[in-house]
Amino acid sequence: MEYGRCLSLNSAMTARSILLSRQVLPLGQHLRRILTVKTFCSSTRDEVHLAKEASKKYGKPEPTIFSKIIDKTIPAVIIYEDDKCLAFRDVNPQAPVHFLVIPRIPIPRISEAHNDDASLLGHLLIVAKNVAKEEGLDEGYRVVINDGKNGAQSVYHLHIHVLGGRQMKWPPG
Repeated sequence: MEYGRCLSLNSAMTARSILLSRQVLPLGQHLRRILTVKTFCSSTRDEVHLAKEASKKYGKPEPTIFSKIIDKTIPAVIIYEDDKCLAFRDVNPQAPVHFLVIPRIPIPRISEAHNDDASLLGHLLIVAKNVAKEEGLDEGYRVVINDGKNGAQSVYHLHIHVLGGRQMKWPPG
């Protein structure tokens, strides 16, 4: 099922309610749990803002297949989405369960991440853990980040592979 989580309200939203699974819920009280929703609470304006912030930090990277998945010009089976990242199934799975977690900000490589990206990088790993649990990977899984040519990085937009559903072998490379 393609569900996401809305973890924070869009700052541009001025109404006192939010559309969740085609039902309007009042926001008079604090929501005490994460709400499962079918669509992400985002706007094109948010995406433009994120792109501007990333270009200040990392220059202007060329669009990648992942940036096109983020802006929905290329379809993907998205299994999680929030204001910082999204997770989707790998189109060429290397295990029974294989999904990617990518930041919305196009950090080209893990080796190019800045110290002030620590919170975002931690968030990506927590999302990977939570989605792995939702995918039934209770017996374990592998988390992989490829970096650069020798690391076999094929798309220069930071991404975390999560592979599971079978016994992993060592060494992996």
